[in-house]
Amino acid sequence: MTPTEGMEKTTSATMERPDAVHEHFESLDPVEFARREKALLRKIDYRLMPCLLGMIVLNYLDRNALPNARIQGIEDDLGLVGDQYNTAISVLFAGYIALQIPSNMLLTRVRPSIYLPVCMAIWGVVSACTALVHNFNGLVVARFFLGFMEAPYFPGALFLLSSWYTRKELATRTAVLYTGSLLSSGFGGLVGAGVEYGLHGKRGLESWRWLFIIEGTVTVAFALGCIFVLPDFPSTTKWLTPEERSLAAYRLREGSGAQDEERGSLVKGVWMAVTDYKVWLLAMIVITKTSAAAVTSFIPTLVATFKYNKVDSLLLTAPPYVFAAICAMSISMSSDRRLERCGHLVVPLTFGMIGFIIAAATTGLAPRYFSLFLMLGGVYGGFNVGLAWVSSTLPRPMEKRAAALAFVNMVGNFAQIYSPYLYKKTSGPQYLPAMVANTVFVFASIMIALLLRFCLVRENKKLEAIETQQSIVENSDEKGVSHDEIVLEGVGGLLVLNPGFRYVL
Repeated sequence: MTPTEGMEKTTSATMERPDAVHEHFESLDPVEFARREKALLRKIDYRLMPCLLGMIVLNYLDRNALPNARIQGIEDDLGLVGDQYNTAISVLFAGYIALQIPSNMLLTRVRPSIYLPVCMAIWGVVSACTALVHNFNGLVVARFFLGFMEAPYFPGALFLLSSWYTRKELATRTAVLYTGSLLSSGFGGLVGAGVEYGLHGKRGLESWRWLFIIEGTVTVAFALGCIFVLPDFPSTTKWLTPEERSLAAYRLREGSGAQDEERGSLVKGVWMAVTDYKVWLLAMIVITKTSAAAVTSFIPTLVATFKYNKVDSLLLTAPPYVFAAICAMSISMSSDRRLERCGHLVVPLTFGMIGFIIAAATTGLAPRYFSLFLMLGGVYGGFNVGLAWVSSTLPRPMEKRAAALAFVNMVGNFAQIYSPYLYKKTSGPQYLPAMVANTVFVFASIMIALLLRFCLVRENKKLEAIETQQSIVENSDEKGVSHDEIVLEGVGGLLVLNPGFRYVL
């Protein structure tokens, strides 16, 4: 055995003991620790973020192909009448909601690097098959199964991010992820314009059929490539060294209180999530925001009221989304730097509410188009912050965090089932009922966010009091309770937190 082999075995054995891991990294010079941490982050960022970003771009391209196809004439070609288009939009989320929690719980037990890309490849096939439909019934079936297969991706991606990044890093990474969805929605119009201009009538196919075929095929190809690049969890990613895996787990314990190497009961994790009032408040924030954000499925429809031709209308959908993407990145980076969530959520929502008010008050071209920038920039500017707030509020156990992320996303997407019916054709071009309802939804989201902040301030005071008491009492009569941790009794059972943990406000 060579000296190098002996050192590798010693390091590997040492890194398997949590106490030894803690002592090892605590003993490092701060400059050396920062260097190793930066190298690890760079290694993960270069593999995880491009995959998740590409996946969400294609996720939203496939999902939003229908709104763009509407401008290209899918309603007339399939003979859709009344609210049938709205139903086709809505039914996707019936399938999407059904798999949220089961999928995320399964994700805690399988390899994300295989599970997520396989689901992506299947949804790509379903999306491409939408080009084969010839009536309303076929479109509904295709949309339902598209939603069913897209369901694992977004909550799974959020959970995977929370398994690698600390609270100080999460909002920015979530913003990078969600910026992809905004750019995708914007560039979807550009792709649609290109397909309309260059492929309409080719081989006897309408341009919207080519749109589904092209986007679905690209999705399948990208998914297969991600299998070889996407990481798993810190303790199971084979292309990291033992020390890198230990460092990744140590960072989460120290920075967020997460201990993902622990494995608990899946059922208990779900129970802990649904019995935590904070999860319900977070879900209410998301569902009210998502109710207003359903306007994204009708941006091409709203732009079409300006009476431009098909290509110009599709091109005009892009700038508001690009603006929203810039807002989302800027706000999320600021949220991470200041480690603050509520204000970075409430302020953008206020501007979004102003946008809906303007849209309700006028149909003039300039103010109406300007309102689209405020709507998307406001509602989506703080969307990532809200999602990051979930992970930083519920760090452990991992089963609870996975269930909470899926539950919040599931509840939020119930809004996508009913909100499309606010945009009835008969209410155009002003769509006054939708704009008034969206104003109310955004206001409600602001109020709930302020309520959650008030509750978390109170929880932090509780934690501070418990730590003060534990520092005074040197011996405890309670067996099995370590003073290295904070143990709280709750509805869902014992909640264990790291000392010094405080909820992010």
